[in-house]
Amino acid sequence: MTRHPPSALADHEVLEARFAGRVASALGEGASAAPHDISERLRFARERALARAREVRRAPVAVGIAAGPVALLAGGPSPWWLRLATWFPLVLLVCGLVAIEEWTAQEQVLAAAEIDAVLLTDDLPPDAWADPGFREFLKSPLSRQTP
Repeated sequence: MTRHPPSALADHEVLEARFAGRVASALGEGASAAPHDISERLRFARERALARAREVRRAPVAVGIAAGPVALLAGGPSPWWLRLATWFPLVLLVCGLVAIEEWTAQEQVLAAAEIDAVLLTDDLPPDAWADPGFREFLKSPLSRQTP
């Protein structure tokens, strides 16, 4: 059920009352030309409709948020719970992004350490370390990738 401002509800009720008045006057005009048994049935139906309308106006209208059995037992969620429920997904998302960043950085450090360990434990001739091309190879990002 959508919530309308009080003025919109009042306008809606005024329009309903005008429509009901027009229908009632049209029925009243047609009832005088109808036979007696039909006019009595119309009168009885009109009285039942008016009684039903009075009952509906007197009945309290329940407006609220359906949030499951907890809301029914506790009388609805409290304001602090609503604030927590709205901020929780955002906090969870930020924590997840930070954890992914930390994991990615850790994986990069481990990959670089593994490559360095393989290079340092490999049997390289001393001339390879003195070669300027080999130094450039070690500095390039392609040498940091694992095969």
